[in-house]
Amino acid sequence: MPMPFLRISALAAAALLAGCATVDIDQAVGQANETAAAFTQGRLELSRTPQQQERREQLTRQLLAQPLGQAEAVQLALANSPTFQAVVAQGWSDMAAAAQGGRIANPVFSFERMRAGSELEIGRLLSFGLLDLLTLPRRAALARTQSAQAQLQLTRDVVDQVSQVRLAWVRAVAAQEQLGYARQVNRSAQASAELARRMQEAGNFSKLQRARQQAFHADAVAQLASAQHAATAAREDLVRRLGLGDAQAAELKLPERLPELPAQPRAPGDVTGAALEQRLDVRTARLQLDSAGRAQGLDLLNALVDTEVGIRRDTRFDDAEGSRATARGWEADIRLPLFDWGDARRAAMDAQSLAAAHRYDATVRAASSRLREGYSAYRTAYERARHYRDEIVPLRKTISEENVLRYNGMLIGVFELLADHRGQVGAVIAAIDAQQAFWLADAALSASLIGQPLAAAPAATSRSAASGEAAAH
Repeated sequence: MPMPFLRISALAAAALLAGCATVDIDQAVGQANETAAAFTQGRLELSRTPQQQERREQLTRQLLAQPLGQAEAVQLALANSPTFQAVVAQGWSDMAAAAQGGRIANPVFSFERMRAGSELEIGRLLSFGLLDLLTLPRRAALARTQSAQAQLQLTRDVVDQVSQVRLAWVRAVAAQEQLGYARQVNRSAQASAELARRMQEAGNFSKLQRARQQAFHADAVAQLASAQHAATAAREDLVRRLGLGDAQAAELKLPERLPELPAQPRAPGDVTGAALEQRLDVRTARLQLDSAGRAQGLDLLNALVDTEVGIRRDTRFDDAEGSRATARGWEADIRLPLFDWGDARRAAMDAQSLAAAHRYDATVRAASSRLREGYSAYRTAYERARHYRDEIVPLRKTISEENVLRYNGMLIGVFELLADHRGQVGAVIAAIDAQQAFWLADAALSASLIGQPLAAAPAATSRSAASGEAAAH
């Protein structure tokens, strides 16, 4: 009997629909915190209540009350930045949209009223997509895959934002430190220029000798202006990453210098031993491949064999005879594949699946290469920064101390002593540049290890190194 079958099918569809779970954003955020624990420190959340907002504001005030380290900068961004809140909210939206694809469409109720002379006919039709019901398990599986993909994308977006905060903090602290040494170079150049002017007036300096000192002072003034803007730009970039308002930006205090280099760099085994299958980019590519495979047959089936089934009940009233008749039955609407057999659609879905397979293969192959490249940049930056710290800066300090002794013994003049001081400051600025490059490479390697390589490889500006070399001459 068709009627009991249709009723049972409708009840089953209703039961499946009622059993569909809603998207739990708190659970999704917890999973992101667990996957990217080294980045979020378990502090990522979506603020939706006044209590949560108050906790975030209180934490922001506490962090701004003291100089902001790199880890504290990440905490501040997670607590204060609206960008992170937007990322989580967008992830919630994407997961909800993916889950919606696993739901069965609502039934359609049609009502019609027809009168012909003394007869009145009322028709009622309750219909639903039979194919929707039959393909529900497959669509639910596809929805789960797409929801997992949206979950991974949320984690990747959070990791990327945290990495950008880390990079901005390194650049802001380094630029502030370089500005301090640029001011020292400018004061030294100003003193030598003033001394040269007085010596020329006393007849002890030629015009050419004075012009050389003035030229160096003019160059130092230009470099100081560039350093001031670089420090302002780096600080404001950090302010934007932290989501600070004007009053909060005025309270922001940064450490005087970058952290010291670690005693030992990361071992190669810490990088090459990372499980490729646990990387976010590899897992995302795998889910995209699974999603393309699940959607392939489902989309084609929906396009060619769409079927609507309905339960019908018609009642006819005859006013002249005072009679009433009721008709019951069912109807089915089937799309006939007469003009479109789906060959183009099938070719497009085959191509999409093939492209997803190749993207997955390319991602797996590129993962190890990116790690090796990132580790090479990390070790190179570490060795360069350590060379400046252990060799170049101590040598410049020794030379400076010896020149002070020679100056006290009247073996060299004041200009030679000032030139040596400028050379020492230039070496320190170059050392800061090398230290900055290391911490940028460290942040980039951390992002690459979890499978979210930065869009562009971070690099310290060579401006400060170039100015340092110029100062030494």
